[in-house]
Parts: sequence; C-alpha cells; structure tokens
Amino acid sequence: MKNFALIGAGGYVAPRHMKAIKDTGNNLIAALDKHDSVGVLDSYFPNADFFTEFERFDRHLEKQKRLGNKTDFVSVCSPNYLHDAHVRFGLRIGADVICEKPIVLNPWNIDALAEIEKETGRKVFALLQLRHHPAIIALKHRIAAMPETKKHKVDLQYITSRGNWYHTSWKGDIQKSGGIATNIGIHFFDMLLWIFGDVKENRVTEHNNTTAAGQLELENATVSWKLSIDSGMLPEEAKAAGKQTFRSLIIDGETFEFSQGFAELHTQSYAEIIAGKGFLLSETRKAIELVHQIRTAK
Repeated sequence: MKNFALIGAGGYVAPRHMKAIKDTGNNLIAALDKHDSVGVLDSYFPNADFFTEFERFDRHLEKQKRLGNKTDFVSVCSPNYLHDAHVRFGLRIGADVICEKPIVLNPWNIDALAEIEKETGRKVFALLQLRHHPAIIALKHRIAAMPETKKHKVDLQYITSRGNWYHTSWKGDIQKSGGIATNIGIHFFDMLLWIFGDVKENRVTEHNNTTAAGQLELENATVSWKLSIDSGMLPEEAKAAGKQTFRSLIIDGETFEFSQGFAELHTQSYAEIIAGKGFLLSETRKAIELVHQIRTAK
C-alpha cells in the first residue's frame, strides 16, 4: 500500500483521483485545499487529515515521515498556474508526483522540473488518460497501419458550456489557466499529436476568453479545430436535446465515437503509474509547446 497526499481536494477533478487511489488499494494520508468544502473526502478517505493552510500541510507530512509514514506520491489537482510549484514541492519532499493536465503552462518549466527530478531521484508522471481509452488506442493502431503517404483530414469540435462564474474564477484568467486552448483543449491536442505526429504548421484563427480555433498541419493529418465554453456555439440538435456539451471528432469524413469509456481512465492511469509504466514528464512537452504557441500567437 502506497501513501498519497493530495493538493487540490475541492475541485472538479479531485474525486477522480481519490477514487483512483482507493480503487488501486492505496491510502490518502493528507489533503490540502484553501477551501473547506471537501465533504467528498468522506466517500473515499474519511480518516485523511485535511488542511487549508499549505504550511501546516507541509509540516504534517514532515512529521509523518519522521514517524515512518512516508509520502510515496503527491497528487496535484490544483489550479493550472500552481502545478509547477506543487510538483516541485512533491519532488522536494522525496515523493513521486502525479499531476493533472496541463502539467505546466510553459515549455521551459518542463526543463526546470527535469533538473529537480535528477537532483531528487524522483519522477513526475502526467495524467494523459485519453491514451488509455480503448477506442483511441484502436484508432492509433489503425492510423499507424495505413500508408505513411496518406494525409488524413481531421475536424475537432469541443463545446462545453460554462456560466459567468468561469470568467470570475482562475479559469477565466489566461495567466492562470493558459486560456481556452490550454484549459479545455490540452488533452485533445495531446491525443492528436500522439496519433498523427508532430506539428509542422500552426495557424490560430480565433482566441478569446470563450473560444479558440485554428488549423494544424501535423505529420500525418490536416486538423481543423474549435474549442469553446460559449453555449451559443452548441449545434441546434444539442440544444434541442438539452445538452450542455458537444464533442465531435471527424476523421476522413467518418465520425469517430469516443464519448463513452471515460469512467475508469484515472484509475487505469494510477495503476500504470504505480506499476512503473506511467507517462513521464518528457512526454508532455509537445502538447505544452503547442498550446503555448496558440496562447501567444498574434
């Protein structure tokens, strides 16, 4: 049984990490969040110690280490702009780190974290859970089996409605979230690069506080993409059905369906990481470079 500490217990994604820790037979010894609305802990680890102050959380983990209750992993689910600092903290206390996407906001932060990995002998693992999705794995194999000369045509749309709260929260601040392409698009960009190869050309046609769009020339595909949190962008059929989210991936004129099968991807990711087969820091670079280019494009 491994001991976990969790940074960022009150957000949307944290319960998936709690479930993954529990389902893999491990223990959460402490959690940190500046907000105390974390009753979800009772569903998974009611005995976990909880802190709203980082300094007390830090001292508690040090004390537990002296008592022989070492933290093996730190799971980072905090806001995007804090990932870098919290990953550094996990490495410095002698733990391996599991971090949500985007692992950092800027490509050069990856180099700095790699240096701390060398200094500490610990590892940073990225949550790239779409790479574990059965339908996406099958697609990767299918594309790889086709002639290398074939250039695929891909159209990606992801509309996930958000209310006014979004713009007031850290997610609406491009300096903290990285903007729309980073905050809601990073996992899709990682998937596309994983399947269709490196970026050859990147054209951004729109990027504001609700919507981002553009075209990518990848090694094996031409990609048109649009991401938005504006409910007005939803197709009429989605609106008529009362849906708040629309996800569409069309490859060579054929709709690729992967809307199911997400429930256990975090648990599977944790199982792979604990077994020493997780996705390493270096594997996040290409997607981080891409979203940084999108964010800074004129």
